[in-house]
Amino acid sequence: MGDPRYFSVRGGANPHTRNVVGIKKTVDATRARQQWHSMAQALLEYGAEVLVVEPHENLSGLVYPANAGFLYPLEGAPDRKTFHLANLLPTRAPEREVYRIFMRSLGFATSDIQARFEGEADFFPAGDYMLFTHGRIEQQRFVPRLGFPPWKRIYGFRSDARALDELSKIAAGRTILPLELTLEAHYHGDTVLCSFGRRREFLLAYLEGLAPRSRAVLRIAFGQNLLPLPDPDAALYAANSFQIEHDGRLCLFMPKGVSADLCRQIEERGVEPILIDVSEFLAKGGGSIKCMILDLGPSAELPASPAASSFRATRSYRTLFG
Repeated sequence: MGDPRYFSVRGGANPHTRNVVGIKKTVDATRARQQWHSMAQALLEYGAEVLVVEPHENLSGLVYPANAGFLYPLEGAPDRKTFHLANLLPTRAPEREVYRIFMRSLGFATSDIQARFEGEADFFPAGDYMLFTHGRIEQQRFVPRLGFPPWKRIYGFRSDARALDELSKIAAGRTILPLELTLEAHYHGDTVLCSFGRRREFLLAYLEGLAPRSRAVLRIAFGQNLLPLPDPDAALYAANSFQIEHDGRLCLFMPKGVSADLCRQIEERGVEPILIDVSEFLAKGGGSIKCMILDLGPSAELPASPAASSFRATRSYRTLFG
């Protein structure tokens, strides 16, 4: 997780960050920090280990480390894993070197994705597949229109379809499903899709956020294991959830406010919903629970060299915040 000390709206690079006339919103810093700590402490209570990326005053996006890149493979011997660094939106590009130092200090090898691509927010496992979500890359700008206000903001998406060539080489031997995003308010795949279950075989999906052909691909691939999200749950970023295993139980950390019906469907599939309030991060930054987490897999499979173990201890939430 990324220390929230400097969380603010700087670039205003998604529809959640600006009001109806395009003015960047102001973060309630106290509320954001309270929510961040409550989430981190809840993860600890359910058996997760939380490592914290240090804050940088001019890099407010570090609070959303799901965009940093992805570790592959996620499970197995540490010396088989490489952290593939994302090629971020230009306003967030300096974050790459922060993550490079952090991951190497943890003992992982790193490599750089060359195409525009934003990490495990757009590339993640689901059942037998890896899902790769992409959309049209735009120069972010205001353009005139009829109506009020007489302009609109163009945002575009974050991962270019051309990243598929690089990802296919990294995940060779595993089927990748490329999926096209269509709604700018759901600009990353982890805002419309969430895999969960013992083998991540179930998939929450906001189908309206995907192109028709991509919807059809998911229906064929997941069949009855596909759970379509209704608009109200999708607007709360119900798909931006994160699963952990604790004492043999599967727990899905979800944004507070999701419907009782959705919770019931998840429970029926053997997973316990844990509702967490991170509304300040969604309303002002356009990110929820999963956006605030970079998954490094099982703690027992992290590198264990003396230098890596020492660094890991210094960046532990318990060390930093007690």
